[in-house]
Amino acid sequence: MNDLDPLAARELLVEQVRLEAAGVVSLRLVDPDGGELPPWAPGAHIDLRLPSGTVRQYSLCGPLDDSRSYTVAVLREEHGRGGSAEVHDTGLVGRVLQVRGPRNHFALVDAPHYLFLAGGIGVTPILAMVREAAASGASWELYYGGRSRPAMAFTGVLSAIGAERVHLVPQDEAGLLPVAELIGAAPPGSAVYCCGPEGMVRAVTEACTDTRPGALHVERFTAPPGGDVHSTTDARPFRVELRRSGVTLDVPPERTLLDVVREAAPDVAFSCEEGYCGSCETKVLAGVPEHHDTVLSDEERERGDTMMICVGRAASELLALDL
Repeated sequence: MNDLDPLAARELLVEQVRLEAAGVVSLRLVDPDGGELPPWAPGAHIDLRLPSGTVRQYSLCGPLDDSRSYTVAVLREEHGRGGSAEVHDTGLVGRVLQVRGPRNHFALVDAPHYLFLAGGIGVTPILAMVREAAASGASWELYYGGRSRPAMAFTGVLSAIGAERVHLVPQDEAGLLPVAELIGAAPPGSAVYCCGPEGMVRAVTEACTDTRPGALHVERFTAPPGGDVHSTTDARPFRVELRRSGVTLDVPPERTLLDVVREAAPDVAFSCEEGYCGSCETKVLAGVPEHHDTVLSDEERERGDTMMICVGRAASELLALDL
């Protein structure tokens, strides 16, 4: 495949499915013709369209120098929305799946020290970051919590990268990660990277707010608690122009932008509909977007050239999108 546009949809072959821990499998995806794939950096994820049509987001966690395959890992969620069960229960080896990305809103910033905090399957983007930090000679430390050792994926790989810097904290042996203590003890100027369950993310966020404002970088599995991203209390009507489709539509207060857009562009990508996964990210060509997602940084929101249309609206009367 010669097209390396990361935003383009491409068909990739599931070459391997491998058990990485109790309830966790990894998938290795390759171009069916053996071509190179778009490059990526730690923190990037891809959108994977499963055979049922369900779209889910998975962080890339394979070797950074492998330009011909993507590796993702999937935890089976017994009470999830069905995507992980489909990955685990469907014979995917030899199947061709549609992939979009990679996209990255969880990138490594320059810092004198990195404190990595991973919980459960949240280790997947952190694994890539640890590889990068170790390869570059950066100062770093990882604390990785999980329910039990058998349920913690990639422990051997991580220990091989830096055994003295990798601290495994199985909950059944040592309890929860002491996040406030760890953050308080990190060297001055540390960047804190966290990915894990919402309870862990919330605890880390609170600890950083108190002691290290601006140091925290997080990626969520779910929308944060509190607030209604689809509230229509203060919503205003606006119009949306879909430049490539050549149509302009009205978006009333009681409907989401995504819902209206799908009338003219039914194949537009989306998944969570709560503003945390990034699947529906769309380029803004004109107008002022009103952001309600938890994906974009303050700088990206200020630029106003992209938005999550599942929860975003318009602060201007007309919004033009690249759709």
